[in-house]
Order: sequence, then structure tokens, then C-alpha cells
Amino acid sequence: MRIYKYIFLIVVVLFLGCNKNSNHPVPYYSFDENVNLTLPAYSPLQGVGGWAYVSSIGSKGVVVYRQSMNNFVAFDRHSPANGSLECETGLEVDEDNFLILNDPCSDAQFSLYDGSIIGGDTEWGLRSYMVEYYGGQYIRIYNP
Repeated sequence: MRIYKYIFLIVVVLFLGCNKNSNHPVPYYSFDENVNLTLPAYSPLQGVGGWAYVSSIGSKGVVVYRQSMNNFVAFDRHSPANGSLECETGLEVDEDNFLILNDPCSDAQFSLYDGSIIGGDTEWGLRSYMVEYYGGQYIRIYNP
């Protein structure tokens, strides 16, 4: 009887975990992209603190930020802010503080470091994507 309790608990946890972002206002896209860090468009990602846009994936493209030598983060440039879901432009890195992403269609601001809300009329942080890096010249950005 005890084994059934464990199986039930595992099924419930898996079910709840799969729906984590199902209500997020930014559309879900499945993709798997390798980015060559030696290409000129992505050369800023070769150093810690560098960022670059990858326009071929996500809803309105993706912004990638290098947090440390081995850690990258990637966020969709589609803003989840109220009034911005129909906006044609994507989030833009702030000219005065590269760790802030500005929504040109609202007053919302988000952290490039972790995708959290800095300000504005929104209850959602940025949609994040998986990034793998094992050294070398490529990173893999994907959303299963």
C-alpha cells in the first residue's frame, strides 16, 4: 500500500511541474539552436557580462547574457507586460545599464541577469530558455 502513495506523489509532482509556464502570456515555442560564439554578431558573448540578440528563435527573438565563464541565460524578447503582448518590437537592452531590458511599448523593465521584474505593469517575469555550454565555441539554446 505504501508504494502506491509514493507513485501517486511522484505523478502529482510531475503533473504540476509540467504546467509551470502554461499560463505565461508569452507564446510557447519549441526549438533547438546552436550559436557559434566566434561569429561577429555573437562575439560579445565571449566575455563575462556580454550579451547578444539571437533573432531566429523564440517569439520575438532571444537575448542571451553571459553570467560567468560557464553560465549563460537566455530570455525571450517578447514582453509579458500588460499592453505589450501585441507590440511588434521586442525588449531592448538599456543603453545606460546593460543589465536592464526595457519594453518600448510599456513602462516595464526586466533584469537581464535573471529575467525578474524591475518595474512596470506586469505580474510575469521573462520567459527563459535552457542554455548549455561545455566550453568551446558553441552554446546550445533550446526549449523542449
